Amino acid sequence: MTSTTLEKEEPKVKHYTKSIPNAPEDNRPLEVRSNLEYGKLTSKKHLYVSKHPVGEPLPTPIDDEPPYAILIATYICFLILIIIGHIRDFFGKIFKPEEYADLIEKDGYAPWYDGFESFYVRRLKARIDDCFARPIHGAPGRYIKCFNRKRDGKTDYLYDGTSKECLNLSSYNYLGFAQSSGVCTDYALKCVDEYGTSGCSPRLYSGTTDLHRQCEQVIADFVGKEDAIIVSQGYGTNANFFASIADAKTLVISDELNHASIRFGIRLSGASVKVFKHNDMKDLENLIRNQIAQGQPKTHRPWNKIIIAIEGLYSMEGNMCNLPEIVRIKDKYKCYLFVDEAHSIGALGPDGRGICDYFSVDPASVDVLMGTLTKSFGATGGYIAGDKDFIAKLRLNYITQGYSEGVPPPVLGQIISSLKVIKGELNPGEGEERLQRIAFNSRYLRLGLKKLGFIVYGADDSPVIPFLLFVPSKMPAVSRMLYDMGVAVVIVSYPATPLISGRARLCVSSALTKEDLDYVLAKINDIGDLTYLKFSSGIAGGSKIPGEPPRWSIEEVLATNVEDCKKPKLM
Repeated sequence: MTSTTLEKEEPKVKHYTKSIPNAPEDNRPLEVRSNLEYGKLTSKKHLYVSKHPVGEPLPTPIDDEPPYAILIATYICFLILIIIGHIRDFFGKIFKPEEYADLIEKDGYAPWYDGFESFYVRRLKARIDDCFARPIHGAPGRYIKCFNRKRDGKTDYLYDGTSKECLNLSSYNYLGFAQSSGVCTDYALKCVDEYGTSGCSPRLYSGTTDLHRQCEQVIADFVGKEDAIIVSQGYGTNANFFASIADAKTLVISDELNHASIRFGIRLSGASVKVFKHNDMKDLENLIRNQIAQGQPKTHRPWNKIIIAIEGLYSMEGNMCNLPEIVRIKDKYKCYLFVDEAHSIGALGPDGRGICDYFSVDPASVDVLMGTLTKSFGATGGYIAGDKDFIAKLRLNYITQGYSEGVPPPVLGQIISSLKVIKGELNPGEGEERLQRIAFNSRYLRLGLKKLGFIVYGADDSPVIPFLLFVPSKMPAVSRMLYDMGVAVVIVSYPATPLISGRARLCVSSALTKEDLDYVLAKINDIGDLTYLKFSSGIAGGSKIPGEPPRWSIEEVLATNVEDCKKPKLM
């Protein structure tokens, strides 16, 4: 068949949206816009220092389970959706073949998609896509602007050019640096004036600008390492890193909930990989011992190196790695330790230096620290930090060094200035307030949800707060009702989570005020009563009487939560 014929047979791609209009201009005064991007602190009582007591073991998070009736209802709902979907697919291929051309064999050629494999996306996710992909514009600060739209057919949307301003609990803007004004913005603009937007400058240092080297050194000093290397893309930092340090004679031991970028990078490297149960230290140690005893497959020779790969803060569960215990195991068996701090850097620790700072662990105990700059620092890209010799070698064989674009100067300026604010070198006191505000906000919102009776996952100090929905029909209900009330949240479901544990994930920011969180708690409380989401047993905390289901009213929660959330361990 000729290429021309093939093009005729190829089904047309269905556009997800029709043209999105230009973002409306915000002509409000700068002071008003600034307050919408970063709320003012209303009381010194709304501050807290995020730090784990030295020497105390990390409490094992207790995952509360709903009543059996909820689990059964969840499975039944999915079963009904699957049966109806397959019935429609069966008869649709017979009576409306033009609508199912992608799934039907034609002229001896296989269909574009397998009906069963694409079933979830076509029949389940597509029906609630408005909950997963809402276009936004403007700075994702305390408030976020979402384009108003309505359905036009099955996959398209119509936009009227207007926007809805919602409280933002959907962005990883942990420290609130994603602002359109302020010291960081001024610093970034200064870098544009001096270096331009592409970084072309006569002042080169080893093939890059001196601003790149300055940024790398600032990052290294911040995380407590000798040197660092920056990458223009966060996902690519992990996806290409393991290919530079691992080969077929390397064993990588990975936490089962590690991010997709880590798993992809390990596969790309060709290294052998073994997975241990999430945060299970006994399983990790047993796995290492067995692998040391067995050695490489077939030859049984010792592994050239064994790398333990973990995350500091897990973004779907909201819990942390048990870093002190992992460091002990790593030292005991002479392994290397890689820690992904994409979500923990800037968001944890009294100085915002991540998981090592939170647990008071010497960064020298961790061989490689990786992090992204898109979340806490309001920039883009990622970094790898380690010993000077290790980073020097990485500059030569790291794929991204030769095949990716460099980080633009204004982004470097944003990174450098935000780190200097945190360290107190710019606007002294501002960085400390931001760190203490996110620590307070995280604990305040988490404890409030527990008291109201929701099943909440994660560690006490985590800024990622997932509360469970379970039944699939409740996912769009919660998302749409909160959106109508002016609250933007993230709904997460399969395949990012197990099929039956769909959830709403609240991402806390220091830009939010205590009054904002009170509003969110009140609205979620109303929705929880309406859709029957309060089925916590109390085993994971939040009860007036330990072990009993939480029975707090919203008035009691708001009256007691400030003091209760400052206790070392949330009730």
